[in-house]
Amino acid sequence: MENDATTQLQASVIAACEEAFEHLTESHPHLDVTLTRLSDRIEVALSYEGDMAPAVGLDTIAKSASQSGVGGSGVLGGVDRIQYETQGKVAVTRLTKYISQGAPSR
Repeated sequence: MENDATTQLQASVIAACEEAFEHLTESHPHLDVTLTRLSDRIEVALSYEGDMAPAVGLDTIAKSASQSGVGGSGVLGGVDRIQYETQGKVAVTRLTKYISQGAPSR
């Protein structure tokens, strides 16, 4: 990845973590961040137990979508895909950045 793409991905992950911290509670104070490097992409999963709200709220995604466009300059402009799921009592938000040629991009 180019330096600019790396910097954007890093900024997006930091923004997502900061927003996820808002969902942590005294009874569920832990945020797990998992980085997975695959042949065509990098995935960052943010997971926590507690309320089942995604770690990145719809307001952040809407703001990012309105500010970005081709080249992605919004809050989450450094990622190509955002997914949410629940695994039992754990909410997971997965940020994906494609890194191989021909992969989907903004």
